[in-house]
Amino acid sequence: MTTHIVALGGGGFATSSLGAPTALDRWLVSLTGKRNPLVCFVPTASADDPVYIRAFLTAYGTLGVRPMVLTLWTDAANAVRRIRDADLVLVGNGNTINMLALWGAHGVDAALQERYHAGDVVLAGTSAGGNVWFSGCVTDSFGDFRAWRGGLGLVPGSFCSHFDSEDGRVGVYTDAVASGFLPGGYACDDGAGVLITDGVLAGGVADASGRRVLAVSGSSEPTASGVLAQPLEVTVV
Repeated sequence: MTTHIVALGGGGFATSSLGAPTALDRWLVSLTGKRNPLVCFVPTASADDPVYIRAFLTAYGTLGVRPMVLTLWTDAANAVRRIRDADLVLVGNGNTINMLALWGAHGVDAALQERYHAGDVVLAGTSAGGNVWFSGCVTDSFGDFRAWRGGLGLVPGSFCSHFDSEDGRVGVYTDAVASGFLPGGYACDDGAGVLITDGVLAGGVADASGRRVLAVSGSSEPTASGVLAQPLEVTVV
């Protein structure tokens, strides 16, 4: 059974001015291969922001899916149990560190690990929701941009979101990879993401041409300044 992980640098329904789903949202639903998939939105990183939740329900309510929202402030145990039934788990943006701390307290991390290993699922997220699948990232959870080692580790390596829109994040990421503090990984522009299928890199995806997905690795080449960033082929959906 096929398992997909999609880490998006930014974009998706939260950036849609009219509240409509974007091309990336529609593509994520199609990736499940299900006619009426159960889509579980996880807004922990935004402290279960009701505006964000409402935006999800508005956008995904037009896509012929069965939407559910995992909140950790009410009926958390039942919501976590329902992860096992989800066809698409979509993790929202916000504070990566706070999200992972709450997940650990409520067992969301273990439930996601179990769902991943059961297979036949799409695990996706934007920004903080992309960070969580890796073993390191760049985050502003502490206020400034910092390289941080942590996450579920379902994808080996690290992740950097908002590569085209937050200059401070770029330098922190490349310095951390060059120094070896973070392992190599992927950096994605807003509106673009990296697709990992059954543990193997399947390429990049974007909602428009010109958006980048980069494979970033340490390098000993004297002209590389300690890091090599190679653009991946990106499929526009």
